[in-house]
Amino acid sequence: MTIGQLTKHQTLGLSDQQVVDMYINMQRARKFDERCFVLQRSGKIAFHVSGIGQEVAQVSAAFALEQRKDYFFPYYRDYGLVLSVGMTMRDLMLSVFAKAEDPNSGGRQMPGHFSHKKHHIVTGSSPVTTQVPHAVGIALAGKMKKQSFATFVTFGEGSSNQGDFHEGCNFAGVHKLPVILMCENNQYAISVPIAKQVSGNIYERAIGYGFAGVRVDGNDALEVYRVVKEARERALAGQGPTLIEAVMYRISPHSTSDDDMLYRTKEEVEANKEKDGIPKFKAYLIECGLWSEEQEQDMNERIKQEIVDATQYADDAPFPKPEDTLLHVYGTNGEGA
Repeated sequence: MTIGQLTKHQTLGLSDQQVVDMYINMQRARKFDERCFVLQRSGKIAFHVSGIGQEVAQVSAAFALEQRKDYFFPYYRDYGLVLSVGMTMRDLMLSVFAKAEDPNSGGRQMPGHFSHKKHHIVTGSSPVTTQVPHAVGIALAGKMKKQSFATFVTFGEGSSNQGDFHEGCNFAGVHKLPVILMCENNQYAISVPIAKQVSGNIYERAIGYGFAGVRVDGNDALEVYRVVKEARERALAGQGPTLIEAVMYRISPHSTSDDDMLYRTKEEVEANKEKDGIPKFKAYLIECGLWSEEQEQDMNERIKQEIVDATQYADDAPFPKPEDTLLHVYGTNGEGA
């Protein structure tokens, strides 16, 4: 774990506190996800789409970027990403409960369609991969204004076959835009395995658009951090986009409406649980002398209380007014336009 007198994370420019914070955010995302399954099954919320198994790559990427400077275009499983760039547990719970105070959409979008102006999280929508051309467009605007930031966009391997992905890549490549595209390859496009969804390797598609493509183990926190950090450095140096394929496994069903045992086996899921990057990162922190079981217990209690408080707040919060359905939909010529 050490190179000379430095630990691996220190050689990458990460402090001891930063890697501890990374681990805590991975656990916050995981435990939020688990709580949402319970809330949905108990009838408290209508729907939840899960990201269990993908938190390591999400959090590690977030720490390689710059909050409130770079722009983020998450897809619907990115709880680890949005928690790491400034959204709170209360924000996420307000969304799944569809309350008026929900910062994403005022309770009008499905859960997982993140948006937060202060944290530079740009709103997404249900059609998959539409966020890629949006990220490219904001990167173009920044370049035209000579502003120094990168845009970071995520998506699944299934949606990498959509036209929006290819059009966005081509435009970003032509104009050498500061875009980082990270495919969270979780092996399944809902119920379709990658072998039936994607021909070839996703990261190698970058070759056709004239920019860098990298594959990384999405369960290796420090490697994900390294490749995203390097991609950002290339972006800000005017060297154009990077396509990152982070390989991982979606441990949970696609959503609370999905029976994943119809298209995969329990044995497959259990085998992939052993590759989960969160316990691996915990072991790394312990080996570095930065973590202990006592700290683990304390963290679990704090996260539990954070989730309980956020759940209660969101449950008690008012729903949107029926007439608010028309807000921000139609333009007007009068006051308030």
